[in-house]
Amino acid sequence: MAKTAAKKTAAKKPGAKKSPAKKITKKIAKAAAVGASAILPLETLATPAVLDRLWAVIESRRTADPALSHSARLMSRGTAKVAQKFGEEAVECLIEAVAGNHKALVAESADVLYHLLVLWVNAGIAPGEVWAELVRREGVSGIAEKAARSPALKVETTKIP
Repeated sequence: MAKTAAKKTAAKKPGAKKSPAKKITKKIAKAAAVGASAILPLETLATPAVLDRLWAVIESRRTADPALSHSARLMSRGTAKVAQKFGEEAVECLIEAVAGNHKALVAESADVLYHLLVLWVNAGIAPGEVWAELVRREGVSGIAEKAARSPALKVETTKIP
C-alpha cells in the first residue's frame, strides 16, 4: 500500500510530464470534437489514412459548386479532363524524380495522389476497393501475378519489358 501511495504522490508532483502517448490520445479525443487539423500536429495526421480522408472530402465535393471547389470543377469537365490532369501531374512527378529534386518530388507526389483520388471519385471507385486489390496481391511476385492473368485480360502494350 505504501508503494501505491508513493506512485500516486509521484504522479501528482508539480511539473510532472504526461507521457507522449497520453498527450496524443488526449489531443485525438479533442480533435474528434472540433476538427483534427486544428488540433493535432502534422506528424500525428501524416499516416496513410490521410488518403481516405482526402477521398471523403473529394467525394463530398462531387456535387459542389465548380466555382467554389477545384475538385468539383475538375469533375464537371468530364472524365477525359480528370484523366488528362492526372497524367500531367504524373509527368511532373517523373520529371522531378529524374532531376533528383527531393522536395519537388514530394510536392508533385502529393499532387499525383490528389488527382488519382479525383479520378477514383469520378469513376465511382472507393479507396477500399484499391486497398483490397493491394492486399490480394500482397506477397505475390509481380511476374507471377502477371503470368496468372487470364488471356482475356492480357493487353498488348508497347511498354519496355
